[in-house]
Amino acid sequence: MSSAEALNRAASQNLDLVKIAPQATPPVCKIMDYGKFKFEQQKREKEARKNQHIVEIKEIRLSLNIDTHDFETKLNHATKFLKSGDKVKASIRFRGREMGHPEHGLEIMRQFAEACTEFASIEKPAKLEGRQMLMFLAPKPQK
Repeated sequence: MSSAEALNRAASQNLDLVKIAPQATPPVCKIMDYGKFKFEQQKREKEARKNQHIVEIKEIRLSLNIDTHDFETKLNHATKFLKSGDKVKASIRFRGREMGHPEHGLEIMRQFAEACTEFASIEKPAKLEGRQMLMFLAPKPQK
């Protein structure tokens, strides 16, 4: 039908004429209440945003000469973060003469990753970047 006829029909029903596919030949239009349509679309988007979980990256700072109890405490924090679905960034900052022994830092990172294997998988293995050694752990998908 012609666009004038479609506009008249929409006006008689107190509705709007909305172009659905303007690129098509002839353009496809629909008679609807556009305000109600926009409101329902916003409602659906809001509901979708409510159900999604934003993954955060939580940082755990370890040191080169960390004691066993401190290590276990950091490990508990990391497992809590992983269980809640967040990623964990484990880091060791080397200070002064510690830079001469990056293998000790690598060993601590390996122990940390080994202890977290139940809850996490290694996303990025331990790597020395400047004076820091970083490792990223991602939570394992829950069954």
